[in-house]
Amino acid sequence: MKIFITGGTSGIGWALTEYYLNRGHQVGICGRDLKKLPEVSKFFLGKGLTCFEVDVTDRVALMGVIKDFAKGKLDLLIANAGISQGDKSSYPKFSSAREILKINLDGFLNTFEAGFNIMEKEGGHLVAISSVAGLVGLPGAAAYCGSKSAVLKICESYSIDFKKFGIDVTTIAPGFVDTPLTRKNKHPMPFLMDPKKAAIKISKAIDKKKSLYIFPLRMKFLMILLEKMPRSLYRYLMSFSRFAYPSHYEKGNNQ
Repeated sequence: MKIFITGGTSGIGWALTEYYLNRGHQVGICGRDLKKLPEVSKFFLGKGLTCFEVDVTDRVALMGVIKDFAKGKLDLLIANAGISQGDKSSYPKFSSAREILKINLDGFLNTFEAGFNIMEKEGGHLVAISSVAGLVGLPGAAAYCGSKSAVLKICESYSIDFKKFGIDVTTIAPGFVDTPLTRKNKHPMPFLMDPKKAAIKISKAIDKKKSLYIFPLRMKFLMILLEKMPRSLYRYLMSFSRFAYPSHYEKGNNQ
């Protein structure tokens, strides 16, 4: 298969890249800084791996590199690039929120647009990496939850709309995975998962062409419980959970 993965230089993106390369597929990846690539990536250069340094928010540049890699044929495109909230605070940081929405939402849309343009005639598979955080509004993470929720709902619509074009759409909603992004978190991360194990689970969901895959199982049950409970009760419970984050009431830059 010919596969392209955005945000493929580290974390889940690189874990998926390595997984597919080890199975003989051609994989193209992009990232804002190719210096983040692990040392082992040098082994795969020229042996199935093609790397591009591009920002997913640059629509024209991103579409150009994906088109250049595909050369008219692309089997699988994974929109993985994204950033997280990091330190949580009840004080809004509006500049950070805009950056999160720009990368997590605009970057995702740019990626899917590029993939759709290539797959429209011959079909293919579009995958978005969302998050369990998209199921609810977590305190201190408004922009991140909002961006991932938007991805979930947009992909749900696309999974219906794109069938007529022979394009499958899968949304992946992981819990906490041990990546450079999650290591910045200063709060508890239950059910933390190794990225290589996460990549295996994600690849199996892709193979089965699942519309939505939420994992790990214990996190799925927890988040669905929180999603389905009366919202007034949810907000009441979450008001107590803020004490789990030492920095939550520390004033940040109100940008």
